[in-house]
Amino acid sequence: MADRYSAPALLAFGRALLERAGLPADKAAAVAEILLEADLLGHTTHGLQLLGPYLRELDRGQMTKEGQPETIRDSGAALTWDGRYLPGPWLVCRAIDLALERLKEHPAVSLAIGRSHHIACLAAYLLRATERGKIIILMTSDPAAAGVAPFGGRTPVYTPNPIAAGWPTDGEPVLLDVSTSVTTVGLNMRLNKLGQKLPGQWLLDSRGRPTDDPAELFAEPPGTILPLGGLEAGHKGFALGLLVEALTSALAGLGRADGPKRWSASVFLQLIDPEAFGGADRFRRETGWLAQACRRAEPVSPDAPVRLPGQAALARRRAALKDGVELAPMIMPALKEWAKKLGVDVPGAV
Repeated sequence: MADRYSAPALLAFGRALLERAGLPADKAAAVAEILLEADLLGHTTHGLQLLGPYLRELDRGQMTKEGQPETIRDSGAALTWDGRYLPGPWLVCRAIDLALERLKEHPAVSLAIGRSHHIACLAAYLLRATERGKIIILMTSDPAAAGVAPFGGRTPVYTPNPIAAGWPTDGEPVLLDVSTSVTTVGLNMRLNKLGQKLPGQWLLDSRGRPTDDPAELFAEPPGTILPLGGLEAGHKGFALGLLVEALTSALAGLGRADGPKRWSASVFLQLIDPEAFGGADRFRRETGWLAQACRRAEPVSPDAPVRLPGQAALARRRAALKDGVELAPMIMPALKEWAKKLGVDVPGAV
């Protein structure tokens, strides 16, 4: 059974490691908070598992430590930033704060960010908007990497390109975070290290044959990840993946055509104020009605009632804050090496 750690202790540990690695306090705090939030919600491949790789990027000078994003264009309700490879979680948190402020003057505010560093788990940002009664849409891609083949092909062209969104109801918010591919690189990396297989044939090997072996993704030549929908309906995931590319790299004007080599992210963020449309009360009335209708729907199995997107994640978050955060077995041993190198005390398990 994996060890559990108190959330405040993990947050302080993450902040200390990042500050010792050279990040200013405000940037270290944002990165540590978003990584922890991912683990609280159960997105364990994009939580503190990423802290070690982020520390390595800082050590190698591949993540920018100081400074601000460069504003390429600002028209009030729409902004474009060159993120200069600054920490992705800090950039996105800053973008959300700015969008929330500008919603006082605009019905919707959109930001496109090019050359951000990796932004971790998209779901970890959603409550920042929904708790304030706003709708949030967030997408990202990595123009320096390619692991997903276009539907009908076997050449990697783009990344899993997740889409996240959140909106308030008259109860808990609805929160979604889905890749436009069947699986993620992070899950394949974890299963490959553990010598385990995927639950289904979610990959193609380099010859285009379906496989459940994550090792094929890291072979030479490499295999590819199938678009969401797999072999039968992957044309839908392929289309969504291209949409993410258009709204992230293309809108930012910084993407694959530039041939980037560093681990990075292109980001699209939009916040919408329901009050500026049909009204916040009517919005919640409608989203609340639909949420209730879904929960009350007759389940296929009496033991498995319908759950709304984000419902299980929010339950996990409440439990983790109360009982401690369970980390995958390989995470803390890797972080202990960094703690030793940087002179940071390791938190004890609860």
